[in-house]
Amino acid sequence: MHNKKVISTTIFYCFLIASVASLGSLFFSEFMDFIPCTMCWYQRIFMYPLVFLFLINLLESDSNIFKYAIPLTFIGFCFSFYHNLLMWGIISEDVVPCKHGVPCSTEYFQYFGFVNIPFLSLTAFSLILILLLIGQNKAKKY
Repeated sequence: MHNKKVISTTIFYCFLIASVASLGSLFFSEFMDFIPCTMCWYQRIFMYPLVFLFLINLLESDSNIFKYAIPLTFIGFCFSFYHNLLMWGIISEDVVPCKHGVPCSTEYFQYFGFVNIPFLSLTAFSLILILLLIGQNKAKKY
């Protein structure tokens, strides 16, 4: 029984983070009229399904959730990390896939000198990945 509680608690927090990240991205694009760049779309591709995976798992608990969610989260994290390297000036704009539309280096806002939309995405993917890895290890112990 303890194993199910560990999984459901972990998945609940992951669901909250993924939901806030998904709704936040929709808020920025639909209400604030911030046009997403190509890298933002790639990150959305990996964040949006997580909401549904976590929701389904909350309704019908399955310990295999880690097998499905960790790869999606890790790939999204990689895209997000790459996007942040671009924003920090470590990667040149010429190396990114944003050839059409909005440049991937577009910064719609910045708080505290470093918090922008790509950083928020990196934070969400990082938190979800950490929670999933910790939850998976705890679930294996029981």
